Amino acid sequence: MSKSILDDFRFFDPEQSVRNVAYELYSGVKGLPLISPHGHVEPRVLAENQPFPDPTELLIIPDHYVYRMLYSQGISLESLGIPAGDGTPVEKDHRKIWQVFADHFYLFAGTPTGVWMAQEFAEVFDIGEKLNSSNAMRIYDEMSAKLKTKEFLPRTLFEKFNIEVLTTTDSPSDTLDFHRKIRESGWKGRVIPCFRPDAVVNILGKKWKDEVDAMGRVSGIDVHDYHSYINALEKRRQYFRINGAVSTDQGVETPYARRLSELEADAIFQRALKGQANEKDAAAFTANMLMEMARMSTEDGLVMQIHAGAFRNHNISIFNRFGADKGGDIPVQTEFTRNMHEFLNTYCNNPKFTVVLFTLDEAPYTRELAPIAGHYPSVRLGASWWFHDSIQGMTRYRQQITETAGIYNTVGFTDDTRAFLSIPARHDLARRMDANFLAGQVARKVIDIDEATVLVKALAYDLAKKTYRL
Repeated sequence: MSKSILDDFRFFDPEQSVRNVAYELYSGVKGLPLISPHGHVEPRVLAENQPFPDPTELLIIPDHYVYRMLYSQGISLESLGIPAGDGTPVEKDHRKIWQVFADHFYLFAGTPTGVWMAQEFAEVFDIGEKLNSSNAMRIYDEMSAKLKTKEFLPRTLFEKFNIEVLTTTDSPSDTLDFHRKIRESGWKGRVIPCFRPDAVVNILGKKWKDEVDAMGRVSGIDVHDYHSYINALEKRRQYFRINGAVSTDQGVETPYARRLSELEADAIFQRALKGQANEKDAAAFTANMLMEMARMSTEDGLVMQIHAGAFRNHNISIFNRFGADKGGDIPVQTEFTRNMHEFLNTYCNNPKFTVVLFTLDEAPYTRELAPIAGHYPSVRLGASWWFHDSIQGMTRYRQQITETAGIYNTVGFTDDTRAFLSIPARHDLARRMDANFLAGQVARKVIDIDEATVLVKALAYDLAKKTYRL
């Protein structure tokens, strides 16, 4: 086995008194099982349990964290093998793409992607050196060889990673056949779906009507008006629950909720069916559907998640040529106190309802979200997300919300990734940063070591398990 190039004390405070306590706290939780309550790993991967493809297909082509950085330095997506929808030829030689990646790996220094990948290379692939231009092909060949072995089959890695539960993200029309295949295989790994209605809620989406029709077919309901649309959603949620789902998730640019009358909602729905809806209609319909989804959660018990603050596909040229989710999403300013007032007052005094709020806008942490979560019984704060899933992002999050919301009004860590092999590294980083934050609290005599020991376990494991009823 190669000697790991990773330092055991990495990411901890340079002040020795804090550093030592952080390491002690981290050591007590580093071996706990991983709970992944929200993510984007395809269930097909674990249902079919086939060998992963080569390193380029596995680590570069599907990962917008990787190629958005390379694109920012003038490296075209075509040269990285990203499929283009306009017929533009793209690079097919995966060894060549890997060499380009290795030539520019220095760009990821100091970024969470660099941190995660360093741990993947060292601890998943047992590679004891940093990737660079000169060793690129040797490391590529070593990784390729390992990916062909049974030790690197998805289910074997799932067990090696000590994943207790992995949640996928699935559209209302999904038959969940891969989830059923996993269960029927006899394998003991727990992989569950999450109901994500965005495709049938965003009435301006290019495929919205197709998605609504598909939901109607799988639910056995003729969706022709708002009433039948709601019935189909309720029926699909029930189907997801039967198949193991514990949560829903909605992505919105603006966290705004307001109830429409059924007549108002149906009028918008009918315009959308005819392709006549506008942006004002879409905003009103989405706001109404946040209220509807909360209402449904009070009835069926699914934990509601709201991810807000992303301007999706900001780079129009990239979107037109390569499609959605190609690294062009940018955070936007959000407001919760007034925009979510009706939602919070209607549903969030009910302790049987749980809503987890995520945002890409850090400004509301102290001003709004911590006070909201520190008061309303139904509200929990999601982990620092996406661009803030980082050393400094996690630190800022804890600093800004803990004094007002406390620890127990948060949900611990959520990896929110489609990069399966990065899951252990992401959880490890979160456990280190939470241990470091709590060690600072101990050093300043805000809490004692016994309290910190309980809290670090809560953040690493207990809170996610409790919040999502796992």
